Amino acid sequence: MGDYRTIFFLIGMLLSALAGGMLIPAFAEILLDQPDWPVFVIAAMITGFIAGALVLTNRGKLPPLSVRQAFLLTSGAWLSLAAFAALPFAFSGLGLSYTDAFFESMSGLTTTGATIITGLDNAPPGILLWRALLQWFGGIGIIVMAISVLPMLNVGGMQLFRLESSDTSEKILPRTAQIAGSITRLYFLITGSCLLAYWLAGMSFFDAVAHAMTTIATGGFSTRDASLAAFDTPLIEIVAIFFMLASSLPFVAYLQLRNRNFSAFLRDGQIRFFLAAAASVTALMWFYQIANGTGSGAMAGLRAAFNTVSILTGTGYATADYSLWGPFAVSVFFILTFIGGCAGSTSCGLKIFRLQIILKSGWRYVKQVTQPNGVFVIRYNGKIVDDRVANSVIAFGLIFVLSFSGLSIVLALIGLDTQTALSAAAAAIANVGPGLGPIIGPSGTYAPLPDAAKWVLSFGMLLGRLEFLTVLVLFAPSFWRR
Repeated sequence: MGDYRTIFFLIGMLLSALAGGMLIPAFAEILLDQPDWPVFVIAAMITGFIAGALVLTNRGKLPPLSVRQAFLLTSGAWLSLAAFAALPFAFSGLGLSYTDAFFESMSGLTTTGATIITGLDNAPPGILLWRALLQWFGGIGIIVMAISVLPMLNVGGMQLFRLESSDTSEKILPRTAQIAGSITRLYFLITGSCLLAYWLAGMSFFDAVAHAMTTIATGGFSTRDASLAAFDTPLIEIVAIFFMLASSLPFVAYLQLRNRNFSAFLRDGQIRFFLAAAASVTALMWFYQIANGTGSGAMAGLRAAFNTVSILTGTGYATADYSLWGPFAVSVFFILTFIGGCAGSTSCGLKIFRLQIILKSGWRYVKQVTQPNGVFVIRYNGKIVDDRVANSVIAFGLIFVLSFSGLSIVLALIGLDTQTALSAAAAAIANVGPGLGPIIGPSGTYAPLPDAAKWVLSFGMLLGRLEFLTVLVLFAPSFWRR
């Protein structure tokens, strides 16, 4: 894997797109007669210069990417984008160090939603728009990666979702590039629909644009310190619930709907399990609020639905401090933090299909213990799951737990209290955003944490967003041997 020209060329192309994206908030600042537009122009010039150098010095006939180089490109691209996306934050008048700026940009691109910025209500509109754009870019990036890169790399059972099949009747579109193009158009369409719904529900046009992008990306960055609670409008919360759920379903499944393949959409095990889980936990939290006297009536149901969907999908919006509901609610939401939505969506976490296969594998093992001579297979969406795929999913689950444990221990060593260390580690690797407790809970930010913790959590966010193995494989000495 000695020839890295293709990797540098592609990273240069991505950075050039990022530089172009920086001009969007610059134009917004000019249109709104705000003084901070030079921040984005300077950042765009620096990013564009580096991008141009990478493209020009590596142009020409490029060798094809090997599987090992694809691993390197994936991690290198996300790190590079986060490093340069931090420049507008660092150059702005918010007084952020580069550590804080990198944390914010990594949180944006990985659609985590953890923030260190306070005073969002009075922050420059360009910065607010840049935060939203980063999450929106990260959302479409993770979808394309999930359908084109991760299945090829056999990461965590994602080979189940290979688009290229020997049975051509099962192909939604003939090529991965066409799938990516169709999903990009769908992404724009759903974002526009969400924008319109927020606007009609009572948001200003600017707030609707920013929140539409962060809702569809299941990112959770808001233009207000109080998140969606600042609007205090049930209709806005209902719109958010609908689009958070919609963004956590497989985007490829929407293409099946477009092709009028309704039965395949309705029979999808991921979709049915995910929606059933969201409905069940919502009902549980509704009744729990009524039982312990922390809520009543329809408003308690709306709070339960909003916060359940926000945590389950990894969005991280908040309308209430659910830590005040009681220890049972805190425990349930902590567990939800790890689960996430469906594969091939913008959501994060373990993913529903992996949870299903882990549960099926565990049940098969129980049956094998009780019936040693029996032959049992695991089925997913009506198809037999190969043992190698099942083992890959189980290994992924183990790595997920070990990474969470290791991250928690490191954060505790840095000096964080137990609750903050555990919830911050969970929120980072599951890309959820808010944690638990008074510091990083729904009403807090990550600003008080020491710089060392912010760098550790930035690594955790990258680790979780790129499905762990894509990053961890780079630390194996055998990876670098020819």
